[in-house]
Amino acid sequence: MKISFAKSIPAKTDILVVPVFENADFSPALQDLDAAADGAVSAAAKAQKFKGAAGKSLNLIGLPGIEAGRLLLLGAGKQSDLITDTAEKIGGRAIAATPLTAKTIAFALDGFGGVETSADEAAAHVALGARLRSYRFDKYHTLLEADKKPALEKLVIVGAPTGAKPAFAPLDKMADGVFLTRDLVSEPANILYPESFAKRCEELQELGIKVTVLGEAQMKKLGMGSLLGVGQGSIRESKLVAMEWMGGKKTDPTVAFVGKGVTFDTGGISLKPGPGMEDMKWDMGGAGAVTGAMAALAGRKAKANVVGVIGLVENMPDGNAQRPGDVVTAMSGKTIEILNTDAEGRLVLADAIWWTQEKYKPEVVIDLATLTGAIIISLAHEHAGVFTSDDDLWTQINQAGTSSKDTVWRMPLSKAHYDMIKSPIADMKNIGGREGGSSTAAAFIGNFVKEGQSWAHIDIAGMAWNKKDSPTCPKGGSGYGVRLLNDFVAQNYEG
Repeated sequence: MKISFAKSIPAKTDILVVPVFENADFSPALQDLDAAADGAVSAAAKAQKFKGAAGKSLNLIGLPGIEAGRLLLLGAGKQSDLITDTAEKIGGRAIAATPLTAKTIAFALDGFGGVETSADEAAAHVALGARLRSYRFDKYHTLLEADKKPALEKLVIVGAPTGAKPAFAPLDKMADGVFLTRDLVSEPANILYPESFAKRCEELQELGIKVTVLGEAQMKKLGMGSLLGVGQGSIRESKLVAMEWMGGKKTDPTVAFVGKGVTFDTGGISLKPGPGMEDMKWDMGGAGAVTGAMAALAGRKAKANVVGVIGLVENMPDGNAQRPGDVVTAMSGKTIEILNTDAEGRLVLADAIWWTQEKYKPEVVIDLATLTGAIIISLAHEHAGVFTSDDDLWTQINQAGTSSKDTVWRMPLSKAHYDMIKSPIADMKNIGGREGGSSTAAAFIGNFVKEGQSWAHIDIAGMAWNKKDSPTCPKGGSGYGVRLLNDFVAQNYEG
């Protein structure tokens, strides 16, 4: 779908969308349309009691005097309350309401702005919301009938200020990163496994990202027994991938994002129940988010030094698989008693985070992982859980979560949680019992963070996959984390 900005409504438009503020006069564009239709628009609004309330819509077809086949009025709520999130939802709702046969859609945005959100920002975010909602993952549907395939080719933003187009440019690149993450999370595990995931990362070299891939032999030499133990039951070789975007000055600090990339998680010997196991193709959601974020940052030429590291493994119950009761030694030299092979993501992160600190000496480390079901019990599918002892870092992440709409919530992490994972035969065990499962998982990872290192763990288990459509995301991979990390870098590491 090509998105463009124009001064006037294209002659041939299948759908014309006009936002309407609640209990406000029609915009100049809508007044002109109403006049062209001999008052049919205002008459229909009155008959349907459409007053522009947020979430409400009025769909008008075949109006006289209007060339567009369909006029869609979308409630924008009170103009004083307009924020970028409202604009994105308007763009997304328009796409959701667009028939698959439509080829062109235009938004008439004359006068669309608010107190906190300028007209150019509003227009840019309408375009972003439309693009995000247009995503489809249907590459494996070979029998779709013609009328079931989306025909939308062009989206035109009409009547926006000249600043809207440049405001949309970085958002467009960010959407590229979201789409990449959604693609990765949606792929089946027979297509996306550690080696093929690493190759997808190597494609980012076209954006100027330096990509380094470590295989099992290299990781074994480095002593990564924690990560390698997870993948030893799979025929797929485990990988560690580093993606470097050095867009800042040489003297600027480095930010490190680390992602859990379990491309399929059976639970290993501690086998998961069969029902729902197919969902475990998205247990690499943290790695997917880091990869998408790196693409977004490089795509928009972020003026910051950022490295993304992902540990890629497949957790399978082979005869060579890791057993409950095994003891492994991590790259840091610490020993781990494995009590449950389904608590594997933290084992991957242990070595990936330690290696990242050793190699890059970052100012801050943030890891993302679909780590625990316990975080879903705590926060449902509304927020990701953030665990950190760094109050300033939490404030920065929370601010990025608010601006990006990738919402977060701070969770407890204390000495008590570290004590709960002490082992009688090793330095630690990989689970701490049913109580506080998300916090003890975070404490486990914290054992591999060097003293004085600023670090946060973000558990995105409840956010990586949408179980139903939302205004800006169809059911499926959400792309969560890309916007969060993008805003975190923009707000804290770019002038």
